[in-house]
Amino acid sequence: MSGVRLATAALAVAIVSVAGPAAAQAQNYPTRPVTIVVPAAPGGTADFTARLLSEGLTKAFGVQVLVENKSGASGNLGNTAVARAAPDGYTLLLAYSGFQVTNPALYANLAWDPLKSFAPVALAIVAPHVVLTRKNLPARTLAEFVAYAKRQPGKINYASSGLGSIQNIGAEQLSLLSDIKMVHVPYRGAGPAMNDLIAGTVDLFITTPPSAVGHIQAGTVNALAMASKTRHPMLPQVPTTAEAGLPGFELDAWFAVYASAGTPAPVIARLTGAIERLVKSDNFRERAEGAGAYARYMTPAELGKFTETELEYWTAVIRKAGITGELQ
Repeated sequence: MSGVRLATAALAVAIVSVAGPAAAQAQNYPTRPVTIVVPAAPGGTADFTARLLSEGLTKAFGVQVLVENKSGASGNLGNTAVARAAPDGYTLLLAYSGFQVTNPALYANLAWDPLKSFAPVALAIVAPHVVLTRKNLPARTLAEFVAYAKRQPGKINYASSGLGSIQNIGAEQLSLLSDIKMVHVPYRGAGPAMNDLIAGTVDLFITTPPSAVGHIQAGTVNALAMASKTRHPMLPQVPTTAEAGLPGFELDAWFAVYASAGTPAPVIARLTGAIERLVKSDNFRERAEGAGAYARYMTPAELGKFTETELEYWTAVIRKAGITGELQ
């Protein structure tokens, strides 16, 4: 019996020696800089959200939390980088719903899967969309824009942050609902698209308020309508699409944090706990609302279920609209 006990004790020591350091490392996370990958260019709501989180998490963890913009291929470059990263919590994805739950229906051979490649961490921000036009377009309301576009079919163009993005899908929905024809001009993020709208290079851009509020208030772009059920507190003068004569056209975006699949549960717990405290803080909420978005937290389990639901919904929308993607 003594030999059996000795063997059992030795096995227990062996298990602790293997699992102990890994568990301790997860509990002590993070011990070095963390990178949040944004699959879009600087200047958009994804970038805004990542930098808000970066600032708060750096203070919470006592280590630098960096933001890396990895735009291109309609978000697929950034998503692929995180999907292939070591599952240790040191490389995170700030996911934009316009890529996360639409690209799988648009591209046949993605190097990542929205459900299998990532571990949900937390939802952080939700934002409606606002329909914008260049300031010198001869249409000041949504009804006037539709009438203007109908007079010159195929001559009006619109920008998006990438082929297959929610902005692309939303603009195609707008075209179908209002019976107009527009030409799509894809960009590598909301920032460059907004710059060209301001410059007058493109006619229309549907985007989230954080990247638009300042420009609307400055008068460099014209806001036609909020694609939402209610007016936005930062843009009370902008009517909803229903008020503007196009009921049923609503478009919301969300921004969430994911880790690589296989990231240890204690690391996910540390991350989501810190993000929950941050997102529910007055400072985060006020800064989000000041930029035109809403702070909204979801647990990993809630975000996982939400991702599945959104994936199903947008897949159906994309197929109905007949939209296809093409890697750039």
